[in-house]
Amino acid sequence: MRTDSDWNQKGACRTADPDELFVEGAAQRRAKEICTGCPVRTECLAYALDHRIEYGVWGGMTERERRALLRRRTTVTSWWNLLETARTEHQQQARAAAAAQSQAA
Repeated sequence: MRTDSDWNQKGACRTADPDELFVEGAAQRRAKEICTGCPVRTECLAYALDHRIEYGVWGGMTERERRALLRRRTTVTSWWNLLETARTEHQQQARAAAAAQSQAA
């Protein structure tokens, strides 16, 4: 995961109109589509969760979705660390599975 200071320059939303990201209702679905495939989606979400940002779509989640996640996971002290650890473990598992598959072939 990128450092806290450089991720936002790589976001898919960097050229979007900010008014498109801070919307309500059905328009949130369109805002979330901007996040699809974003290279820093995880960093963006971690930032919003760690800083308790209340408004807008961040990391593909609406404010309501983020509040629900925060209520469910009250013991998380750093979303940045949690998501980075999860990403690393996922990448290691994917590499191990690919290696096992190539050996079986």
